Amino acid sequence: MIVTRSWLNEFIDLSQVSNDRLYETFNAIGLEVDSIDQIEIDPNVLIGKIISCEKHPDADKLNVCQIDVGDRIEQIVCGAANVVNAEYVAVATIGAVLPGNFEIKNAELRGVKSAGMVCASSELGLPETGKGIMILDESIGELEVGKPLGEYAVVADTVIELELTANRGDCLSIYGVARDLSAALNIEMKAFEYKQAEKMKLGIARDAELHTEGEMDADLRFKLATMDTIGSTFLMQLRLAMVKVEAEGNLAKMLAYAIHTTGVILRAYDCTSLCKENEKIIVIPKAKAKGIIEVTVNDKILSVVGVDQAEAYAAVDTTKKLLIEASYIDPDLLVEAVATNGLKTDDLYYKTSRGANPDLVFGLQFLASLLDIYSDINCYEGSLDVQVDRQKKKIIVSASEVSSIIGMNVELNRIVTILQKLGFGITSMDHEHVAVTVPLFRHDMKNIQDITEEVVRIVGINNIEAKPFVFAEKRRLNHTFERYKIKKSFKNRAVGNGFYENVSYVFTERAVLEKYGFSTVEKALDLANPIAEELDTLRSTILINLLNAVKRNVSYSKKSIPLFEIGAVFGPNREQSEVLSFVFSGQIEGEHVANAGKPKLVDFTAFTKKIGGVIGTFELLPCSQDNALIHPYQSADILVNGKVCGYMSKLHPTVQEAYGIPVTFMAELSMDVLLPEHINATDISKFQGVYKDLSIVIDKSLSYFEVAKILNGLDLPLLKEYYPVDIYEDEKLGDKKSLTVRFLIQSMEKTLEDSDIESLMQKIMSAVEAQCNAELR
Repeated sequence: MIVTRSWLNEFIDLSQVSNDRLYETFNAIGLEVDSIDQIEIDPNVLIGKIISCEKHPDADKLNVCQIDVGDRIEQIVCGAANVVNAEYVAVATIGAVLPGNFEIKNAELRGVKSAGMVCASSELGLPETGKGIMILDESIGELEVGKPLGEYAVVADTVIELELTANRGDCLSIYGVARDLSAALNIEMKAFEYKQAEKMKLGIARDAELHTEGEMDADLRFKLATMDTIGSTFLMQLRLAMVKVEAEGNLAKMLAYAIHTTGVILRAYDCTSLCKENEKIIVIPKAKAKGIIEVTVNDKILSVVGVDQAEAYAAVDTTKKLLIEASYIDPDLLVEAVATNGLKTDDLYYKTSRGANPDLVFGLQFLASLLDIYSDINCYEGSLDVQVDRQKKKIIVSASEVSSIIGMNVELNRIVTILQKLGFGITSMDHEHVAVTVPLFRHDMKNIQDITEEVVRIVGINNIEAKPFVFAEKRRLNHTFERYKIKKSFKNRAVGNGFYENVSYVFTERAVLEKYGFSTVEKALDLANPIAEELDTLRSTILINLLNAVKRNVSYSKKSIPLFEIGAVFGPNREQSEVLSFVFSGQIEGEHVANAGKPKLVDFTAFTKKIGGVIGTFELLPCSQDNALIHPYQSADILVNGKVCGYMSKLHPTVQEAYGIPVTFMAELSMDVLLPEHINATDISKFQGVYKDLSIVIDKSLSYFEVAKILNGLDLPLLKEYYPVDIYEDEKLGDKKSLTVRFLIQSMEKTLEDSDIESLMQKIMSAVEAQCNAELR
């Protein structure tokens, strides 16, 4: 945002404020100064009045001018074509030194003496205001022949460029910046007063009507006027050039000047292109979608409020009948609507999307004040209005709470004064509290912290007394801490079992997830702006990321690649959960003398032991998962505390080949199931336990899982645990196989006798004989 000192001075008296103080104040209140440039013009550059202008006798493109510079008439040869239309100009007289260390001296051009130079704006260090020389008028003040141009404050101005944060759309205007300065400098704002000249008595309802369609999200105000001619001023052109605002035509410049001054969004339409001469103007704002208001006249689309304007119907300098529109729409609503509907936007969208001035009357009155002076215009009485019934946000502000946040005592009266100067409404509640009504131009204000930030800006961060930190310890042992502690213990155990932690993006490639049969986020919830083409969606598994990591490590010639990662995964509606994932690829150990430099590759047994070392005791069930990574014959669900928490599997050979990696095993487990709700303590027997093996012959088709289900169903208090130690098949056994199970037998009450052990083993044998047709081997 670019402002000038003299422009600000129209709304706040800065006569007693130096440029240094302005610089310090802007930075203190969060409007960081990017640059500040004081324009200086040599005192020998004077206001001149052209007495006569004649063609050069020996050059078609030169003119010989007699110019009054106050105490004398100077003859100056000028090559600018527009000098013939000029009366008052800026004249650099003999001795003047212009930018670039260019000194003006007596000269002779094609045989004609010249004692000075008629200046263009760029030749004086001012921004370019158009082709040719500057033609001055009394918009810069009363023109006194012979007076140094540098004494006109609006010309020898201070140009200040401010860096605004995205939430400060309220300062995208001269008036908005002046309002902040008013609070910071404790200087009252100058009231803007305008009374429209009475030129036309016709009411707007005679020639125009307004009808709305749908629920309105925007405030609109339309004025109707007839215009014969329109001019411009040097000051308007100069200031627009100073703030780098471009506009073609006098009407466009006037609109741009009013917008930059007030912050109100203004547009003008040519009525002659909208309807026939005697046809009534029917203005219809239509709600096309939430936040999208389309303005039509006689079925012609003029604009989308705050977004774009149809160039075909824009008013120009030759327009005879104008429809002028002022608008305001909530920026948060507008930005979401534009993004959702993919609308084309124009230059004014930048202001509306960050928060325009909602005071439409002020914007129209300021524009009218310019039109009254610089155009031959007649305005109809009244206006066509659309007003949205908005509930302004209210925040209860406590002086003690604000002071506590700041760390310095700030009286309620001072808080109220600051907020009122910034445009907030105040309703008194008691000696400690006030209700603050947030103005529409501060849509970013949400809570007491935001209000406190406004107070701090104006009080000044440098005026807050520095104090040492006070560390007040509090008990922070909550669910979040417990979850963190358990996750950390899993990480430590994983590292202790030889795994390396992997950290990857929560993003992945949708096509890969779909290829391998994993669920994906709904397409409407995919990433709008992915950081890379192959990271276009949120992951539903970490295993793809881990396999990519394995592939990279293989390319680095790594032969044993054990990795784990704890992270978030997402369901179809972006519902988030957390998983613990493992991969183990390649050799189970490094090369050394003990294995003769030929270590074995990881297998299901070794991988299972590794996982058990991290998560503790678990059981395996037939795999119920369905994706293309899973090996059809070497996979299982993992059961922890009676709940299935995930699965483990060998990587499918076709996927292994596609990734170009060695034998790989993987597992993915739900953290919610793994995390214990509480610690289950069990008694420990002080009596010795006994291990007893039982070898039985069963059908080849019968899995150990089926046998284990039978053993689980036995009510035998002395049986503490069991596990298989050998499975043997031989031609002599035919369609049978041998299974050896090891049992731990222990009593909590006594040392076991042989009879106790034999009785237990007999019960086990009877159960497997009856239900598995087992035979003792």
